[in-house]
Amino acid sequence: MQIYGKTDIGCVRSSNQDAIYYTTDPVGNLPNLAIVADGMGGHNAGEIASSFTIEEFCRLARADDSRNPITIMKQGLYEVNRLLREKAKEKEEYSGMGTTFVGAVVRDGQLYIANVGDSRLYLIGNGIRQVTVDHSLVQELVRDGKLDPSNARNHPDKNIITRAVGAEQILVPDFYQVEITEKALLCSDGLSNMLDDDEIFDIVQSCPAEQAVEKLIREARFYGGKDNISAILIDAKEADVC
Repeated sequence: MQIYGKTDIGCVRSSNQDAIYYTTDPVGNLPNLAIVADGMGGHNAGEIASSFTIEEFCRLARADDSRNPITIMKQGLYEVNRLLREKAKEKEEYSGMGTTFVGAVVRDGQLYIANVGDSRLYLIGNGIRQVTVDHSLVQELVRDGKLDPSNARNHPDKNIITRAVGAEQILVPDFYQVEITEKALLCSDGLSNMLDDDEIFDIVQSCPAEQAVEKLIREARFYGGKDNISAILIDAKEADVC
């Protein structure tokens, strides 16, 4: 298995509020780990929220003696949510800060996923399938039949999310367990808003993990790079590169 990721400021933003983490080494009882977090908040609060969330989540995972990846991620997210809300009280400019979170662990051919917000995880093999469901206003409109899915990606309220780490006292993440036979892509909306699913599929299937991630980010920038862009690609079949 190989994991490769990258985050990029994009072409419009003055700072990068995305943060990523990935490793094929164990993180406590997690055999590997990949995370994309897209922060929100004024000044540099979004950047603080995303980096703090990843750092604290990894610290908590290392200390957790549970064996089930979902249990470890669930307990970690609940505690990180509390810690981030406490941190938001430290400075006035931190007030209201939060972050999306999509994390994944591979074990015994299974992919364990945790998701809050609109950062996504796709499975890519014979086709492309979005596993996570966006916690966003637009997704709620689609779910309620008030918006055609074909109009969702370019909707003017696409950036309004309904769940985030740090946003509410009680966090409600989604968790998934799916089989992984080929590749999984974790990304922020700075990628998924710029490229459609077919473009993502073609790029991911055209080259090895590192080159695919680099090309995804280049293409997102080519189409405008309107937000920070982050992507982590997990290739279950590709050998590790030293």
